[in-house]
Amino acid sequence: MCGIHGLVALKRPQQFPAQWLDLMGDITAHRGPDDSGRYLADNVALGMRRLSIIDLSGGQQPISNDDGSLVLVCNGEIYNYRELRAQLADRYHFKTQSDVEVILALYQLYGVDCLAHLNGMFAFALWDNNRQQLLLARDRLGIKPLYLCQHNGFLAFSTESKAILALPGIEAEVCPQALEQYLQLGYVPAPYSMFKGIQKLEVASYLLINDKGLQQQQYWQPDFDQSEPLSEQSWTRKIRTQLESSVAMQMVSDVPIGAFLSGGVDSSAVVALMSKHSKEHSKGPVQTYAIGFDTGDAGNFYNELPYARAVAEQFGTEHREILVKPDVVSLLPKLLWHMDEPIADSAFITTYLVSEFAHKEVTVILSGVGGDELFGGYRRYLGEHYLQKYRRLPAWLRQKLLVPLAGKLPSDRHSRFLNTLRLTKAFIQSAELDDAERYQRYMQVFSQQQTEQLLSASKPVSMIKQHYQLSEASQGLWRMFDTDRQSQLPDDLLLLTDKMTMATSLECRVPFLDHQMVELAVKIPQHLTMKNGRLKHLLKESLSDILPASILDRPKRGFGAPLGAWLKQELAGMLRLFVNRETIEKRGLLNWSIIEQTLSQHFSQQEDHTDHLLALMNLEIWCRLYLDKQSAEHISETIRTSL
Repeated sequence: MCGIHGLVALKRPQQFPAQWLDLMGDITAHRGPDDSGRYLADNVALGMRRLSIIDLSGGQQPISNDDGSLVLVCNGEIYNYRELRAQLADRYHFKTQSDVEVILALYQLYGVDCLAHLNGMFAFALWDNNRQQLLLARDRLGIKPLYLCQHNGFLAFSTESKAILALPGIEAEVCPQALEQYLQLGYVPAPYSMFKGIQKLEVASYLLINDKGLQQQQYWQPDFDQSEPLSEQSWTRKIRTQLESSVAMQMVSDVPIGAFLSGGVDSSAVVALMSKHSKEHSKGPVQTYAIGFDTGDAGNFYNELPYARAVAEQFGTEHREILVKPDVVSLLPKLLWHMDEPIADSAFITTYLVSEFAHKEVTVILSGVGGDELFGGYRRYLGEHYLQKYRRLPAWLRQKLLVPLAGKLPSDRHSRFLNTLRLTKAFIQSAELDDAERYQRYMQVFSQQQTEQLLSASKPVSMIKQHYQLSEASQGLWRMFDTDRQSQLPDDLLLLTDKMTMATSLECRVPFLDHQMVELAVKIPQHLTMKNGRLKHLLKESLSDILPASILDRPKRGFGAPLGAWLKQELAGMLRLFVNRETIEKRGLLNWSIIEQTLSQHFSQQEDHTDHLLALMNLEIWCRLYLDKQSAEHISETIRTSL
């Protein structure tokens, strides 16, 4: 695991100063404190920062083949490297025990088709000196990020966009299209980044740069054929077998390894199978890490520590817990600096805190991220299940009575009762929309109309709606799964997971997102994914012999923090510091009148606008960091003064 960066000439010949690589590497040193390396030649410069995981002494990068014609820097892990080495041993001379060296061997034999052979999480740059060609590639699910920027006759790339901004002549400027999407979604979807001129390489894609120009291509898409006539029992066996295989493969490491444990189905499944694998191979107990809140009712609503403890006790893990108070938000500037872009998902805070905690003892962590998207774990999927039953009610009753009544319901996600009303309101208000509009409504922070008013601009495009409409999945529920997998998963959940874990020099692995697991999950018939209104039905059945019903069937929570409640109470001063008329109008990006209305509705409990306010607050902090060039320490001190 590491951070990679580099440059390749678009106008040739061209040489790059070594100092440019140093600038890019220094700003991403947190990703790889163990080692650094660089390669410079005509038309190319490659650099990396290394966090040693496999082959601690011999896995330095950049790494080359025997004659030096191929040079590689790679961020990530290739989980099937042992099998690939065995297959390639008589056709390629391996110089190290590093997992990523198999990429060189495969490319030497298959060219860009090498990607089809890899099982792992990765973003890499491979320079082919004979062809004067650079191959940039990103893994199938987008677990590892890669940013690109064309500038002044060259293309720069990096694991983090801030490294590109370190180059001379490249200045931070807001991308208008990215801002539109951020306001609607609370994150920035690929190919955009929040910086004008800097883009993300999209998931399951590669980019070739040579004297003919640039060629981008998607190299993988799962097959949604659901015609295989399997019984429910056969599906559960397949799921269990694949998940056990994924967990075992991702436990390979030359450094200490642990797991995040929330007590939810996905993290509990990972811990259960890690424990099973450890016992079968005479290894010690799994180390697990959990986070909770000690701030009254709102904290208790998000607090999953009792469930995590129960799972830890069942499997005999070495369990650690951390309790969080509202003053952790003084960390926001530091975390948003690491994120590179604003985000309205409070999980980035909790992910950082539990990562910092775990890094004291382990270097690799396994997470349950991805289980919801593959097996149907979100409540919005449940809404689709009940939609047809709801629509059997007379239209006059739904439209004339229930919709107006729903609009009057109070909302607050930090109260069990008011959160139920919030979800009921969202369901009723979206039930009359067509499939794409309804999905957009489920996912949005600010609506298209509100975004238009916020920006005083023409109606913005909804990329999430476009993803839904273009999905190759045929059924409504599977279109939701597929769209989540292509947008929210890589550009929100996986991005924050990567940035926040690597901010603490911790490598996070996600067994549910083994591409073979994805290829299996997309073939499951819709009627078995959610049976009798039970979310993740098949996954839960596949785990029923190792996890108790108290874990399998408990209500889903999120991995976020009770920020909405904190913003009304302990953090109200901080909110006013960043979201006020003077600040908004001085910044000049947004229309204050819509924000004023949002604040009023939230504090009166007419609507729960936690995501909206977090989006606005984090946008202003991000602007101060990257546009105003204020230090994270300075902004944090300003926050502490407001508390």
